[in-house]
Amino acid sequence: MALHMRQDIRMSQQLVMTPQLQQAIKLLQLSRMELSDLVRDELMENPLLEEAQELGTTVEEPVSSVELQDAVDQPSETAPEPTSPSEPLKADEPPKDSVDWEVYADSTPFTPATGGGEGDEQPSFEATLTRAETLPEYLLWQVRLSNYSEADEEIAEYLVRNLSPAGYLMDGSTIAVARKLGYSTLKVEGVIRRLQQLDPFAILARNLAECLWVQAHHPEHPIEDPLVLAIIAKHLHNLEIRNYPAVARDTGEALEEVYEATKVIQHMDPRPARAYSSEAAQYITPDVYIVKVAEDFVVSLNEEGVPKLRISAMYREAMGGHPKAKDYIHERMRSAQWLIRSIQQRQRTILKVTRSILKFQREFFERGAQHLRPLILKDVAEDIEMHESTVSRVTTNKYVHTPQGIFELKYFFNAGISRTTGDDLASEAVKTRIKKLIDAEDAAHPYSDQKLVELLEQEGIDIARRTVAKYREQLRVLSSSKRRKLF
Repeated sequence: MALHMRQDIRMSQQLVMTPQLQQAIKLLQLSRMELSDLVRDELMENPLLEEAQELGTTVEEPVSSVELQDAVDQPSETAPEPTSPSEPLKADEPPKDSVDWEVYADSTPFTPATGGGEGDEQPSFEATLTRAETLPEYLLWQVRLSNYSEADEEIAEYLVRNLSPAGYLMDGSTIAVARKLGYSTLKVEGVIRRLQQLDPFAILARNLAECLWVQAHHPEHPIEDPLVLAIIAKHLHNLEIRNYPAVARDTGEALEEVYEATKVIQHMDPRPARAYSSEAAQYITPDVYIVKVAEDFVVSLNEEGVPKLRISAMYREAMGGHPKAKDYIHERMRSAQWLIRSIQQRQRTILKVTRSILKFQREFFERGAQHLRPLILKDVAEDIEMHESTVSRVTTNKYVHTPQGIFELKYFFNAGISRTTGDDLASEAVKTRIKKLIDAEDAAHPYSDQKLVELLEQEGIDIARRTVAKYREQLRVLSSSKRRKLF
């Protein structure tokens, strides 16, 4: 068959990702803080957008999108009437809008911005600092107050800039540091020893054994017990797995003496930089509230923090009769309308998803995490007649305040664990049950993973040992050998 080219016309349908649709999808997956930032950026860029005032603070009525569209399509034919000249005031009559500033200044006490006065609630200067001092800055401040040479200061600055969050030297090789800076290994080692005597004590250790060894040789209260020093030098791995009999056999000491020496080591700080952590607390503001009223639950959006938008009524003055002004305002108006509609659609979708989750997980809101049901995105998507990807975007970085606490919306979607009774149990419910079993165990004889499997089987939960181990690690619970406490 011969090949040939020809032209024909075909009609087909396809999905086109318009900029407006891309913006709507982007708004769905934004967190509350990101949405607030985006809205404020739009307020700065689009003159037709303005933040709606609270009730009672303004006399202007918001302009609907229909009115705005009509006003743009039909330019104003009548100019505003000029104001009539005001009548002359009498000699003894003050102006209507005048303010007696002398009386106002005399009646308003001057309060200095420094704060600190008695009964004054203003913050102090320290409370107005933009950020706290970091540990490297604190260490370098101590170095500059000491008699370090110029070369020692250079080495010290390089070392403190390579601190790990726990306070250890990240580049633990003295030879590598000396080769990089061009100094002798002995000189670098001497600077490390001096820095370890600064506050916090035992900073810049290369490993845990060195950190504890420096603390044991504190100049003001040194530890002279040879058993403690021997355990730090040779038996930290046995302490990690609670193998105290092996320590007793190797050192020739009684088991009770090993216990007492271990208590001394446990009072040392394995993380010298713990008190100087620069991580700020992350506070979560819920997007949705689920409140129980009588025997029913009420779902409501949290509107605080996100500016409420409306179309500005000042467009009439900006319109004038210039065609370019009209085109610009028409374009900005469409952008503002679409943003407002997209935010409203986002809020409605969050409400729909949350109400659907409430319908599926009502037992959780009534009785707690042990009663979570297996739930997947498809269940909620079919319930609210939306696509699974939409539900996934809505539940990302969104939090709900419930009678059981604050949870991410993703928390309520769990895989199912089969039970002998026939109904499935959510994986989060199994994790909660494992945590309760571990919390109630005997500290001297903790449950192994296999024992946890047997206990769960008695409750009708069919689960493998490796799954229990995985859930235990997700809960950040140590293995049974590391949980054992003999004293």
